[in-house]
Amino acid sequence: MKCTKILIILLACGTSLYAQKNKKAAKIKPRNEFVTELMAKMTVDEKIAQLVQFTADGTTTGPKSGDNFIEQIKKGNVGSILNATGVEYTRKLQELNMANSRLKIPLLFGYDVIHGYRTVFPINLGESASWDPALAELSSKVAAAEAAASGIHWTFAPMVDIARDPRWGRVSEGSGEDTYLGIQLAIARVKGFQGADLSAVNTILACTKHFAAYGAAEAGRDYNTVDMSERVLRETYLPPFKATVDAGVRTFMTSFNEISGVPATGSKFLLRDILKGEWKFDGFVVTDYTAINELIPHGFAKDSIHAGELSLKAGVDMDMVGGIYLKSLKKLLAEGKVTEAQINDACRRILEAKYDLGLFEDPYRYNDVKREKQEIYKKEYLDAALTVANKSMVLLKNSNNVLPLKKEQRVAFVGPLVSDEWNIIGSWAATGDRNGYAVSVEEGVKKIISDKSKISFTKGIEIVDQRRDMMKAALDAASTADVIVAVMGEFENMTGEAASRTVIDLPGIQKEFLAELKKLGKPVVLVLMNGRPLTLSWENGNMDAILEAWFPGTMGGDAIAQTLYGINNPSGKLPITFPRTLGQVPIYYNHKNTGRPYLGSKDPEQKYKSRYIDSDNSPLYPFGYGLSYTTFEYSNLKISSKELTANGTVKVTVDVANTGNFDGEEIVQLYIQDEVGSVTRPVRELKGFKKTALKKGEKKTVEFDIKPDDLRFYNIDMQFVAEPGDFKVFVGGSSDAGLTTEFMLVK
Repeated sequence: MKCTKILIILLACGTSLYAQKNKKAAKIKPRNEFVTELMAKMTVDEKIAQLVQFTADGTTTGPKSGDNFIEQIKKGNVGSILNATGVEYTRKLQELNMANSRLKIPLLFGYDVIHGYRTVFPINLGESASWDPALAELSSKVAAAEAAASGIHWTFAPMVDIARDPRWGRVSEGSGEDTYLGIQLAIARVKGFQGADLSAVNTILACTKHFAAYGAAEAGRDYNTVDMSERVLRETYLPPFKATVDAGVRTFMTSFNEISGVPATGSKFLLRDILKGEWKFDGFVVTDYTAINELIPHGFAKDSIHAGELSLKAGVDMDMVGGIYLKSLKKLLAEGKVTEAQINDACRRILEAKYDLGLFEDPYRYNDVKREKQEIYKKEYLDAALTVANKSMVLLKNSNNVLPLKKEQRVAFVGPLVSDEWNIIGSWAATGDRNGYAVSVEEGVKKIISDKSKISFTKGIEIVDQRRDMMKAALDAASTADVIVAVMGEFENMTGEAASRTVIDLPGIQKEFLAELKKLGKPVVLVLMNGRPLTLSWENGNMDAILEAWFPGTMGGDAIAQTLYGINNPSGKLPITFPRTLGQVPIYYNHKNTGRPYLGSKDPEQKYKSRYIDSDNSPLYPFGYGLSYTTFEYSNLKISSKELTANGTVKVTVDVANTGNFDGEEIVQLYIQDEVGSVTRPVRELKGFKKTALKKGEKKTVEFDIKPDDLRFYNIDMQFVAEPGDFKVFVGGSSDAGLTTEFMLVK
């Protein structure tokens, strides 16, 4: 924790120095006056141009619009450019724009900086396993600093979609299944990207995505339909979005899915009624890639002109790459199908963002060649990436204390990812170096073990290749070892956008290889690199230890090695449930009870209950679960009062003791169940967590406050209220927390 605090302080000091050094004396008028006067000079064509984004060469997630972006810049038809990176390139494009812009309106450069720019942090799902908002803010701060130094003004992050289906590839980009945890991490990431001052040259615009409920796509298939009640939408899926509005996020992105028959990009209900109406969001809304065009195959728009009309009316301010606004809005305006006021509103929101970035003051403020060289892969950034990776490790199993390894042991490291530098940084890794700065597990171990005769590294198999010709060499090496460590998982492109899977076992013949290793009679440790929960029932039953490393980023190999050898004691907790079998999906901890609830092992003979006949209902690893090299004991759960008044607070305290042989950190979790409501409530909901560092033998009292606001939900009349009644409290180290107490909310 001390190291984390030092890193955050260093980066905060850096932000302050940047702001002091680069914030010039005001040379332009206040924002409202400046933008109002500028818009008064703009033609309709110039206003529409601000609503248009084209892509430069680079990552694309669909068809380009077909327009030459260089020619469009020369014509003054572009307000933003996607996928242009690097100071030299972005400066050239900005110079071209400024030379051709009648009113000298600068371009806005956007890029997907999802979990790091050059210094890559663990994938977002992995980082979320740290249950540490300060670390999420830290990683976003580093990403912003590197990206800003490379000419980028705007990132399309954070992704705050709640996701409960591991088949969906984009589960890797979010914070998992829980609304409360998702809120805390979403706020932290917005603060990290945007900082306290957008005009500082190491901050960038954040973009909350995907609005809304994209993570609930049917069958876990990307881009697919979503259908849910408004109550579920508002209680589960919208709160992280609302939290980022309250945190000051400046941009939103629409989602590809439809909700209840209306594609999100054409949803007035989502964009105008909720986002800009109820929530008073004053930033701008951009589509996802060609999402306006996709209203046509959705069957929602008859042609591109109609699609443009529906999107602007719904509240979309910027068209990402589709070219629809450029081609349709002037025609629609002439026909009276859209209004100039609607165009003006969208244009103003975009211009205000450019103003706040300081681009009107200096269009090239993000184009400092010297700063670009200084900022990339700074030591403190790499240190931060290592810290976050260490804190993201989740120990799923550790029979007979196989871990941590001892330096004197002979260890055979095997598996397709044992020497990997490419996949270890995960998908959506921006401009991260996959063959240079990225540290493999082999490299990380070799930094720790000086006697190289004690360790060996052999792949044995590939991730998906069915060939077994390499297996013998790995088995031979493993046969002479004291312990075997198998480093396995997915390719980085098996998760992320357009990477849904119908089978979430370890791919290829990895399980078969593990079976061969087990036959050697040696302890086998499985290290996983993956971007989603996997079905690991066989592995859990046959491996001696399992370490979930996710895709841990640039410093991932060091983090894994340090964790295996006990330099780092794992403290991560799962932000998402791991099923026993795919047939349980979707599975999540805060489900509802049925009228015939299954009691599990308490009554195994139950038949006419809500249960499977071939599997227990329970997950393999529940939400919030994670082991340590030490052990923690919970006791003495107390509540300050059995009654909570409308304006009151009750305090819950619990003693947590480190009863093992290592110093460690425990994430203490508090859950609440509303026993009876005007609508049914979940069996329990996370309402608080605290990361607590404990020395060997140390005991601490951890305290939580519960207020009526923590108990609010949408009642039978869709009012957001806390209903008087009885509540249960659960405290422990996972969503299966067993210590309980209760209280009553009184009128």
